Amino acid sequence: MKKKKINIVTLGCAKNIVDSEHLAGQLGDGWEVVYDSDSTDAKVVVINTCGFIGDAKEESINTILRFAAAREAGDIDHLFVMGCLSERYRDELRAEIPEVDEFFGVNNLADILRTVGERYRDELRGERRLTTPAHYAYLKISEGCNWGCGYCAIPLIRGKHVSVPFEELIDEATALARKGVRELIVIAQDTTYYGLDLYGKRRLGELLRALCRIDGIEWVRLHYAYPAHFPQDVIEAMRDEPKICKYLDIPLQHISDRMLRSMRRGLDKAETIRLVEDLRCEIPDIALRTTLLVGYPGETEADFQELMEFVAATKFDRLGVFPYSEEEGTYSARELTDDVPQEVKEARADAIMELQRDIARGGNERLVGTTQRVIIDRRDDDFWVGRTQYDSPEVDQEVLIPAVETLRPGEFATVRIVSADDYDLQGELV
Repeated sequence: MKKKKINIVTLGCAKNIVDSEHLAGQLGDGWEVVYDSDSTDAKVVVINTCGFIGDAKEESINTILRFAAAREAGDIDHLFVMGCLSERYRDELRAEIPEVDEFFGVNNLADILRTVGERYRDELRGERRLTTPAHYAYLKISEGCNWGCGYCAIPLIRGKHVSVPFEELIDEATALARKGVRELIVIAQDTTYYGLDLYGKRRLGELLRALCRIDGIEWVRLHYAYPAHFPQDVIEAMRDEPKICKYLDIPLQHISDRMLRSMRRGLDKAETIRLVEDLRCEIPDIALRTTLLVGYPGETEADFQELMEFVAATKFDRLGVFPYSEEEGTYSARELTDDVPQEVKEARADAIMELQRDIARGGNERLVGTTQRVIIDRRDDDFWVGRTQYDSPEVDQEVLIPAVETLRPGEFATVRIVSADDYDLQGELV
């Protein structure tokens, strides 16, 4: 029988990527799955949306409208929408975009499958069809979040923190390794909270060590580590386990005590600085990535200058910054006034990124002359493109290597760094 074809379009963060891959994994052999395609003859389209901030919502709506027009024109037969935007605004979307056959939320996998004529199968729990290159994959260890930060709508959309059972994660990671995955990127809204709801204690450190025991896994990378009450055993695992990348994505958001209290972050400036110092003391070669939020209600010029001074002094290896976007239903939207003008928000974000550009270049220049282990992601024209352990795919910098020898994606290579710019490195094979 000819396979049915489905186009799954994924927007937003890596957690959505995993959800789409689990949906595809449940479809079975009767389906041909294509991802994120605008030029396909697939008659069934599923859009997995993001609803986190204003720009992401706009992208999701524009994508739905584009495929709704195709549905109206008869180019596709069925259009379904799932994910965060659909979870939060289902009724409004249904009224405004009737071309969509059905809207689903973030935890409706069985309902989506039933609608396309399939059923959820427990024996395929954890099964995935990867959207990433075959050598790396995201491992989502929990859903939702308990923190309730002032600006964040995630608990409203995805609910309270729910950990995936330990054994299921090990089984899923083992299956990914058998398929050729060499790098696991551990993700959740808050990875450090893992296990508290199921086991009465945090088990992230134990989980990281267990993932390192899986044959075939060479790198384990940790994302989205909440800074408050950071587990000491996670620091010890990162220090001791050679397979754990010396890399940590730890979103700090701000440093001013006024802003941290208003954002309801659960720690203050002194605790934040102490955590950064502890991480760098215990793991001297660690690369720290953080995310900052500027223009939060009540942020004064003094608060912002304090943040600038913190960035200049701390010298994060990787950094992203977002202007505040008011999200209805959150604490800041209910209780605070969005009083920082948009142009000020954007100017503050630009100023931090300009400062970070100089910091990043300085860090890269210090790598010139060193030898690094690099995982090869792809070939672009005359270059192999790879990453060191200090860089995560899609969000961080890359290493460009002249393609004078035959390499393969997923292969590890020893590379001497010969030059650097703001956000990329150039190397040669050793």
